[in-house]
Amino acid sequence: MSTYAPFAKPLYVMLKPAGSKCNLYCDYCYYLEKSDLYPSKPQVMSEELLERFIQQYIESQTQREVMFTWHGGETLMRPLSFYRKAVELQKKYARGRQIDNSIQTNATLLNDDWCIFFRENNFLVGISIDGPQAFHDEYRRDKMGRPSFHRVIKGIELLQKHGVEFNCMAVVNDYNADYPLEVYQFFKEIGCQYLQFTPIVERLRKSKSPLKLTTAQEENKDAELAPFSVTADKWGNFLCSIFDEWIKEDVGKIFIQLFDSTLANWVGEQPGVCTMAKTCGHAGVMEFNGDVYACDHYVFPEYRLGNIYSKTLTSMMYSDEQQNFGKDKFDKLPQQCSECDMLFACYGECPKNRFIRDKYGNKGLNFLCDGYYHFFHHVAPYMDYMKQELLARRPPANVMKWAREVNPK
Repeated sequence: MSTYAPFAKPLYVMLKPAGSKCNLYCDYCYYLEKSDLYPSKPQVMSEELLERFIQQYIESQTQREVMFTWHGGETLMRPLSFYRKAVELQKKYARGRQIDNSIQTNATLLNDDWCIFFRENNFLVGISIDGPQAFHDEYRRDKMGRPSFHRVIKGIELLQKHGVEFNCMAVVNDYNADYPLEVYQFFKEIGCQYLQFTPIVERLRKSKSPLKLTTAQEENKDAELAPFSVTADKWGNFLCSIFDEWIKEDVGKIFIQLFDSTLANWVGEQPGVCTMAKTCGHAGVMEFNGDVYACDHYVFPEYRLGNIYSKTLTSMMYSDEQQNFGKDKFDKLPQQCSECDMLFACYGECPKNRFIRDKYGNKGLNFLCDGYYHFFHHVAPYMDYMKQELLARRPPANVMKWAREVNPK
């Protein structure tokens, strides 16, 4: 009898094999400061811990497919031998399960050996790149202040040379948000078919604190918006501009995570990203020393669930503490959200961005709310059309012809 539960929600724990170590020093990176949590320890995951994690992670899954996600800091700060060992251990403990790997990197350390390994082991590689050179180099420089764009492009070219599947993640900030079509055209030109646009919204503590950032889900007098953060109106305009281009030319050719997740919510399916889901909490993160936290954006002492040496992944991820963390995403929405006609499309987005008041004066409204609301209303006719095509078992890409007819500009 199969022990798999095909309808159960998978358990994800993102792995940080090099902690917050990175060869770049991006201005907006929310993870560099996490080294302050472990000031006296080298941020290197041991092979003993790697094996413990892999065995527990595989055994905790309720589905046949197991996805390992390697993240940073910069993941390639660990040698190739570390990942070869990881693959060996995955095979050792797989017991018939399908093992997949995705790894996020800034691409500056890629070479032929890395790419051959990724191709041979079917790794999906995520590349952090913010668009054309001027936009990328604005914030993504190394510790010496040197730009990184050309090194990233070289890395992408190596991946393409070796036939490695990759996608791109662009952080949308106060600068590149003003140039949506230039950003989108750039990704088309470099041959990227899978795109993720992530709005950067961070608050900095005014007072001296071991951690500069704050995660409070409500107003915080000790916090001020970081200057690189994208505003709600810029975020909404950015999405609408790219959508207007995509809906006429690229549906079914280029896959943009937020657009796909919006359509999923439109038809009542589970979106592919936790920020747009009704609840969260099933995706944690494990640091280099075995500490497990509720979420990648909540690596703060108050959100530490425990350590894998003293607790199992299953007990931590299914603890009351973590379950409540996930339910709070919906349960703590303010009145304005509960009355919103677009609630089904975003469910308040990520809780870390809910620190302004709604129109009734209630705490907990998302900082980007106006931008998302503008976007969802803008795309509603097209989402309705694609929904009907899907229900009729026709390709949603049929929307492109209709879009060109109703909006020929």
